[in-house]
Amino acid sequence: MSVALKEQTIQQRFEASFAGSKQRIEKARRVFPDGVTHDSRRLEPFPVYVTHALGSRKWEVDGHELIDFWNGHGALLLGHSPPEVAAAVREQVAKGTHYGACHELEITWGEWVQRLMPSAERVRFTSSGTEATLMALRLARIFTGRTKVLKFVGHFHGWHDAVMPGAYPPYESVAVPGLPSEVALQTVVIPPNDLNLLEQTLSSDLQIGAVILEPTGGHWGRVPIRGEFLRELRRLSEKNGQLLIFDEVITGFRVHPGGAQGHYGIKPDLTTLAKILAGGLPGGAVAGRADVLASIELRPGKPKMRHPGTYNANPLSAAAGVAALSRIAGGEPCRRANETARSLKRKLNALFDERLNDWICYGDFSLLHIQPRYDGPRPDGDDFIPHAGRLDRLDVPVNPKLHSAWRQGLLLNGVDLFGFGAFVTAAHSEADVDATVAAVSRTIEWLREEGLA
Repeated sequence: MSVALKEQTIQQRFEASFAGSKQRIEKARRVFPDGVTHDSRRLEPFPVYVTHALGSRKWEVDGHELIDFWNGHGALLLGHSPPEVAAAVREQVAKGTHYGACHELEITWGEWVQRLMPSAERVRFTSSGTEATLMALRLARIFTGRTKVLKFVGHFHGWHDAVMPGAYPPYESVAVPGLPSEVALQTVVIPPNDLNLLEQTLSSDLQIGAVILEPTGGHWGRVPIRGEFLRELRRLSEKNGQLLIFDEVITGFRVHPGGAQGHYGIKPDLTTLAKILAGGLPGGAVAGRADVLASIELRPGKPKMRHPGTYNANPLSAAAGVAALSRIAGGEPCRRANETARSLKRKLNALFDERLNDWICYGDFSLLHIQPRYDGPRPDGDDFIPHAGRLDRLDVPVNPKLHSAWRQGLLLNGVDLFGFGAFVTAAHSEADVDATVAAVSRTIEWLREEGLA
């Protein structure tokens, strides 16, 4: 590396190397608020623009090849453009993308959900995960006659009104811009992993008709939840007449072909799905008890939940979903993604032990998190949970300057992490793991040069 390049900051190197993306954000800011179409895609001083992707890789407009750990925000367990999904979509495009009518593929798609998800007595497709959680809560209100929902601090269930309180820090307040306080009062928010508080809350407020949670923990396992808590939650919700909703938008078909419920052997009343469900195309669903989903049916003398939706179960998403789920059903993609994630976690922790022992990598299944400035015990195995799962120690803000420099450095070294997290896929290889660890090592050195690590 030349002396001149060494003297440059990470950001200066990034701006010079990704000039094509810099040019495009200047145009985008004249079109979109903040120049982006999803909050998570913001990056200072600008995000990267991608032209194409395949397997575990994607390519940026300046020609940079990147090992991708975003993977469609977690929607791509099989990696980018898996051949069977791409072929199914090409075939369906030639037949039509939207019939505005029933079609056989929607039945096949729904049957795959029933086959894989233990709770899926009935299925109703939506266009997104947000729509799925909205539907699940409305069904729960109709079925129980109760208006309130309980959710956990830091758990994300989409961006509709009922689930936004407590979704983002600061958690001291559940106020949400644009959300009337009287609406927010219908959502009860408590910290996760506190069984005593959970029992007290569910038994004392019988206006709570449903409990919704990410079954591996908030922010896809940043604050991990395990089977003991889930089993007790199932028992308490049944005892108090509340419906249990597993939000498996991320975990569904990822941690196990049957989702977290399949792995832990716990059957919720309702399950919300999206992402992997539709093979990388838009699509969501609510699956669960037939008597609860019956509120969508026309029944004499019974209330009906109205549910239109232009793109519900459209044939293009159905084709992709069928192709993806039929491959996932055997379990090999989940097994491979989980094993590759374990390898990456172990190798990153070995690097941190050697070079930066106040950082750790942790996480369950194929969902990983890195925590800088960590001051607890070092990992002692794959089941390790840092800080004993304490929300106030794990779900903490990261210095924005460190966050930006970290992502910029990794991109310069050919890796695109989801901030300090990663969605590992069945397409990632051990070579990808080693290249990622090397990229993290180089980025750490750059961060140290700038006093950020």
